Amino acid sequence: MQKTDFYNGMTLKNEIFNVSPSNFESLTLDIFRFQYAHNLIYKAYCDALHTNIDSIHSVEHIPFLPIQFFKSKEVISSSFIPETIFESSGTTGSINSKHLIKDLSIYEECFMSTFKKFYGNPNEICIIGLLPSYLERKNSSLVYMVDYLIKESNHPSSGFYLYNYEKLHATLMENEKNGQPTLLIGVSYALLDFSEQYPMQLKSTIVMETGGMKGRSKEISKQALHEILINNLGASNIHSEYGMTELLSQAYSIKNGVFNCPPWMKILLRAEDNPLEILGHNNNPLIGAVNVIDLANVYSCSFIATDDMGKLYPDGSFEILGRLENADIRGCGLMVI
Repeated sequence: MQKTDFYNGMTLKNEIFNVSPSNFESLTLDIFRFQYAHNLIYKAYCDALHTNIDSIHSVEHIPFLPIQFFKSKEVISSSFIPETIFESSGTTGSINSKHLIKDLSIYEECFMSTFKKFYGNPNEICIIGLLPSYLERKNSSLVYMVDYLIKESNHPSSGFYLYNYEKLHATLMENEKNGQPTLLIGVSYALLDFSEQYPMQLKSTIVMETGGMKGRSKEISKQALHEILINNLGASNIHSEYGMTELLSQAYSIKNGVFNCPPWMKILLRAEDNPLEILGHNNNPLIGAVNVIDLANVYSCSFIATDDMGKLYPDGSFEILGRLENADIRGCGLMVI
């Protein structure tokens, strides 16, 4: 691919969203070289690691940018005026991450294609968002995605709910009576509160949690959360979404907390005690810190070292096991660049 193609939105989207296992590595290396050339922060980070760009011929040798850079730097590839800026949530006194978006249509294509891959056409589903903490602040990428899906749903009962659990309960019961396929996507603490106040037996409704217990409720494990929700809501299993402000792509878990990625997204694991060591492949699950390749994030950085610990299976599926200890400082000795 010629570097100029990265400025051609249609060509770019065709390349990314039609990527296959056979050309994933070559496209990834093209994007890596583009971002090294056009992303000042990423280039400075690679140079600080004394990276020999010409010697990198596999994805395992690409440097992954620590996610904390999004809190203090404008992580962009090429120069542009952003269509919007997504901002992470945070606790009082914390610094939020900011993701400058060059082209919202890439994000829209990304989450729409992924949603259809896992759940089918949204216009056949009633989509309900229970995301109070996200709705109460501006510039949430999750709210943007769910709002777009709600509009695509075009169902009269689709929409956001804040704290009106009684109305939400009535809507779900009406959908259940009519056999209407429904997706209830919510932040974890709100789903937990709702399920405890309005236990029910859901048969036509998928319950999807997006994480989000921090600072609102006593921390519990994802497994314990899912067990409570299954017991209170009668669902056969709880779905999950794995995404973050700093990325454009999402992975979904249909059951048992095991996530799968769309074709343009890939998970690698690094050693917890050595952020530059990518764990090798074998026939057994690996456990380590999560690195994400997100080719859709071409105008920011497609190679992110997250603060999550994960388990990676040989087929590319993965689980999230928790957060790294001292996540904000681990592996960030180069933050001064």
